[in-house]
Amino acid sequence: QVHFVESGGGLVQPGGSLRLSCAASGIISSIVAMGWYRQAPGKQRELVAQLNDRGSENYGNSVKGRFTISRDNAKNTAYLQMDNLEPEDTAVYYCNAVSKSLIQYWGQGTQVTVSS
Repeated sequence: QVHFVESGGGLVQPGGSLRLSCAASGIISSIVAMGWYRQAPGKQRELVAQLNDRGSENYGNSVKGRFTISRDNAKNTAYLQMDNLEPEDTAVYYCNAVSKSLIQYWGQGTQVTVSS
């Protein structure tokens, strides 16, 4: 099993920045990728960003150039730096990890609200 502690969500004005953190514990050695998905009311959950153990990054089209994912392996923590936030970024953001056997683990979610 893999467990997460997520932090960093909140309310920010358009154009502002937030940084999400996701600290993982448990069977860390089995994780091959970590990232975030988000889900807005009435919409499907979508990929925001993912970083695999080879260092390859993958971003959703709507966040490319604005969001940056990184990972501190010593702390088993992934970070999502979100800049130039837009009201359309408002959603619950879920930390995600994928194991070698392609099992997906999910965090409890953290709310990000972009509003003036």
